[in-house]
Amino acid sequence: MRSFFAAAAIAAIASANPCEGIYKDKNSCDANTACSWCLCAAVPSACHTIEDAAGLPASIFQCDKLNAAKATEVASENLFMEHISTHGLSYGTVEEFAFRKNLFNETHAYITKHNASGESWTAGHNFMSTMTAGEKKKMTGYVASPIPASFHNDETPNGDTNWVTNGAVTPVKNQGGCGSCWAFSTTGAMEGAHWVAAKKLLSFSEQQLVDCSSRNNGCNGGSMALAFTYLKSNFAQLESVYPYKGKDGTCQQSSKANTTVKATSYSNVTRNSVSALVASIAKGPTSVAIQADKSAFQTYKSGVLSGSACGTNLDHGVLAVGTGTENGKAYYLVKNSWGASWGSKGYIKIGQESGAGVCGIQEDAVRPTSN
Repeated sequence: MRSFFAAAAIAAIASANPCEGIYKDKNSCDANTACSWCLCAAVPSACHTIEDAAGLPASIFQCDKLNAAKATEVASENLFMEHISTHGLSYGTVEEFAFRKNLFNETHAYITKHNASGESWTAGHNFMSTMTAGEKKKMTGYVASPIPASFHNDETPNGDTNWVTNGAVTPVKNQGGCGSCWAFSTTGAMEGAHWVAAKKLLSFSEQQLVDCSSRNNGCNGGSMALAFTYLKSNFAQLESVYPYKGKDGTCQQSSKANTTVKATSYSNVTRNSVSALVASIAKGPTSVAIQADKSAFQTYKSGVLSGSACGTNLDHGVLAVGTGTENGKAYYLVKNSWGASWGSKGYIKIGQESGAGVCGIQEDAVRPTSN
């Protein structure tokens, strides 16, 4: 009886099967992406189109690619459920669940393809894997300063720099869904500048800048240069005194205790120059602007991000805190403000390349000095 049903199934699709008459063995069949080799104990095994293979009785036929596809689907489902559990997510409707799962699958497809490409960096899932482009965009916020740039060149150093191991960098912070990256880049550079001047590491308030740096636009974006201008006239306040809320608020600077720390000056780094940015970083942590809305940046996990995968349309302020070389590739060590679960414990290594640089990192860098 099994032979009868198997033969009948094959006969029903044989006339429309371009794979069966061409490929006579498993290897040649499976080498064609449109075909799958199907085993059957009742009739001779044969090559079928993927569509035809899906119509064969699963109780009789075992088709390689269908089995692999099912295994991949199960693995993807498991990864998605693990992602939900890891990040404490919940969805109120079946439609929302399906929508977020589709976003996750798109991210997973990118990660899988990229990691098989042999590039100099690896990609991986993080909290952004189920977010829309609009939701991710809220986590940027850099806007170019209208103030004419004043460039300064430092001497090129000998050797690499790492302000993290030197003790001049506070733990990775998280801006959340407020476009205040510029404030985090500013405080990071000020923290480093104050450490260089006084050998004391303080954590300064981003919320002070969001609320009080009136030439910037709070959660709607801003410029590190404008924030340094504000800090030339106003004392920086501690994060513990003026904690981060992740939303726009009324300036409370006058009601909170000040430090005596200010930006004594700031200068722009010569654009499109590796040597100039390397020299600036050697002097202290340096605010830089990059493009961060591409998958190459958002899914970064390890290695050195290189090439043109993330573009040069600047939309995100971050902090360059070191330089180094990995597997023959020179890089900038960059501290992001998306929490320690992003990237490599909150950091990314961005390649040193000519011109605007990887992600545009050499287009608009600025470094303050402090007391």
